Amino acid sequence: MSTHSGVKIDLRKQSDVVAARQSGRRIANDLGFRSADQTRLATAISELARNAIQYAGEGVCYITDESNQHTAKVQVVIEDFGPGIPDIEKAMTLGFSTSDGLGAGLQGAKRLVHEFAIETEPGHTRVTIAVSRPKE
Repeated sequence: MSTHSGVKIDLRKQSDVVAARQSGRRIANDLGFRSADQTRLATAISELARNAIQYAGEGVCYITDESNQHTAKVQVVIEDFGPGIPDIEKAMTLGFSTSDGLGAGLQGAKRLVHEFAIETEPGHTRVTIAVSRPKE
């Protein structure tokens, strides 16, 4: 049995992106992650949350403590019910952007975390990321 705690943040505006970022950083800090790992997680959350708002209009972010006896782990699921990503392979290419952004997007977020998975179809996209570390 697990007793994972977590938060849910509705993503509708820029301040929600900030709230998601801060929540992820706080949970990682509480679990003893170093500052660099906290920053990488917060940056990935920002990128993905911003994408949900930009491309789908809104989304939701779930941040949970998925730690177990041996591993400290923060998992983040960001999902939206927008158009989906038509060409996931192209979207995962570093530098790819459909906007005027830097194109760090999905590939940039993937490089920042230990685990990355994406599921997308018209009407639903879910990106799951996680950072983990061995418990001392």
